[in-house]
Amino acid sequence: MGTLKDRLNEDLRTAMKGRDELTTSTLRMALAAVRTAEVSGTAARDLTDDEVTSVLSKEAKKRREASAAFAGAGRDDQAAREIAEEEILDRYLPKQLSDEEIAEIVAGALTAGGFSGKGQMGPAMKAAQAAVAGRAEGGRVAAEVRKQLG
Repeated sequence: MGTLKDRLNEDLRTAMKGRDELTTSTLRMALAAVRTAEVSGTAARDLTDDEVTSVLSKEAKKRREASAAFAGAGRDDQAAREIAEEEILDRYLPKQLSDEEIAEIVAGALTAGGFSGKGQMGPAMKAAQAAVAGRAEGGRVAAEVRKQLG
């Protein structure tokens, strides 16, 4: 079909034609974040699908945190909008792993690397994140690594 960015652009056109205001604004925001990432650094470049996925993951996390903040402040209408935006972004992200799957992958990464003890948290996290490959939030992976390292 093409790149993930192409898919975002095509879905944006479809949403605009269908006059879907929420999807249109969410995809515009996502594409703006992708364009910002493309021009950051010393030279402009096209992002790979993995890099676009990373940008979308960060945007989804922002929506998740904002919805919790709005809900805590009693702004339920704004919290609901943030949740709806996150759900739109989730369509473009890989399926998130369950806690059991994370535990299994982290255990395999720790065994393969021979990591034991909290002193090896940094290298163990690096190995675990590589094994998970963006299919789970870093906080969830870190909690599992801490738990397994004892």
